[in-house]
Amino acid sequence: MEARVTEWKNRLEAVTKAVQAEFGDLHEEKLNWKPDEKTWSIAQNLDHLITLNASYYPVLEAALAGEQRLPWTAKVGFLRRFFGKMILNSVEPQRTKKMRTFPIWEPKKSELPGTIVADFVAHQQQFWAALEQALPLLDRRTVIASPANANIIYELPTFFDIVITHEERHLNQAREVLAILPK
Repeated sequence: MEARVTEWKNRLEAVTKAVQAEFGDLHEEKLNWKPDEKTWSIAQNLDHLITLNASYYPVLEAALAGEQRLPWTAKVGFLRRFFGKMILNSVEPQRTKKMRTFPIWEPKKSELPGTIVADFVAHQQQFWAALEQALPLLDRRTVIASPANANIIYELPTFFDIVITHEERHLNQAREVLAILPK
């Protein structure tokens, strides 16, 4: 498990460094630029990641305290694996088709502050700290539920894979916007 933890941390750090390097010098106007109404701006992609990741803090805290309430489906191993694999496949970085997110994870605004890159970097440090606190639960086959839908459940290692792969997906999505950004 130690090798996976190192991999997760390295992947999270790689996303953080790429965001800083590729978007850190952009002005607020460029961070908020959208090619059309259906495409998120770079800033909205980052805001979405902050919002989604932070929504898991109470879930992780409840799991650590042994106070989480899970649906009956959490007791069924093949359902945990099914949901985990389904969600993981849906967030792969190679974006062959667009997916809608749950309303609780929609970006808050269309115009976000020029500090969004710095906000994201600070968030990443907090997010890894929250994930680190949950590491003792990895060996206990802990199951958690999605904050967006309590019936969507997966084992904790799969959750780590999902959120980090999801970040890589949105990094690619933000890069797509950067590639067509007017000079």
